[in-house]
Amino acid sequence: MDSTGINTKKTVFLAAGGTGGHVFPAEALGQALQERGFNVHMLTDSRARHFIITGKGGIKDDKVHVLSAATVAGGNPLRLGGSLWQLGRGFCQSVRLIRRFKPCLVMGFGGYPTVPPLLAARFLRVPILIHEQNSVMGRANRLLARFARAVAAGLPPAGGPAAFSAKTVIVGNPLRPSVLAAAQRPYQAAGDKAPFNLLVFGGSQGASFFSAIMPPALALLPPALRARLVITQQARAADEAELRAAYAKMAIKAEIAVFFRDLPALIAKAQFIIARAGASTVAEIAAIGRPALLVPYPQALDHDQRHNAQSLAASGGAIMVEQAALTAPGLAEIVTKAMQNPQDLARQAQLAARAGQRDAVDRLAALVIKHCAAG
Repeated sequence: MDSTGINTKKTVFLAAGGTGGHVFPAEALGQALQERGFNVHMLTDSRARHFIITGKGGIKDDKVHVLSAATVAGGNPLRLGGSLWQLGRGFCQSVRLIRRFKPCLVMGFGGYPTVPPLLAARFLRVPILIHEQNSVMGRANRLLARFARAVAAGLPPAGGPAAFSAKTVIVGNPLRPSVLAAAQRPYQAAGDKAPFNLLVFGGSQGASFFSAIMPPALALLPPALRARLVITQQARAADEAELRAAYAKMAIKAEIAVFFRDLPALIAKAQFIIARAGASTVAEIAAIGRPALLVPYPQALDHDQRHNAQSLAASGGAIMVEQAALTAPGLAEIVTKAMQNPQDLARQAQLAARAGQRDAVDRLAALVIKHCAAG
């Protein structure tokens, strides 16, 4: 311990920001490290702060630090200058926090909000680790990987481990306790006349596409199938009312929301899932073991969602269709086939579960402990 009473040998900083896809694995690791006696601090930005669960079972509220950050985008010199100024401010904030709490290690989970704290750690000679959730390394992680002692991969890297770094270790994507609890629920196939739970969500981006395509697709289903549907769907606030009205007109039972706090429980309840292919989404669907149609977000940087989806589709645990190729009639055909072939869905659920990595958080925690001990 130092003069302030802080056990610096067991203090770790986890940096993640921008989206839930970066925050959720960091949060899962944080909870696991806390259970092992570590003092865990989360460094994030204002956009991602609301994803972090604090209090009992989560990261302590006074150990969540919101830093100044911005995405670096070229083209507009004034905007670029503003972004660099915000990142510089975040760097100074990070230096102060590191000097105050003296962590044994700083770990980044991707996104530009991780750049200031990891560069600050490099400046102060604090060991760095990186976790990349996707099959294609994000731009912030590419920038920082050269400084890291190890790069932990959540999914098999497209092009092989060396495509990330010579220091790559495949550990899987850490799963929150709520996901691991949901993974204990066996898949329940729906009988010919039983309600069919269809879960549709688009992650932090892209839900608007599903709001546009789902109603016309489901309108093409036979009335007997529509009567069985129970839909839970994520939608943008601007689309909620119109989507509810469309489903009500077809007499389809539906719950629509901008954000679902307990998404793992909804995944476990579903007979079939239609979703984007963010790394956390793919990891959670696989771990819980549910059949899914994955539609990669076409504007995702470096097409990382396509590679994520391909990794699960290759196992037989999901099907992938590019957004440009997905039409309302095509989606109607996929949903019809799913509802009429429960045994096929049960088989797909088994294959998805086999592809899931439920011990990823333990592997990543062991990596952190190893490098903390090495100093």
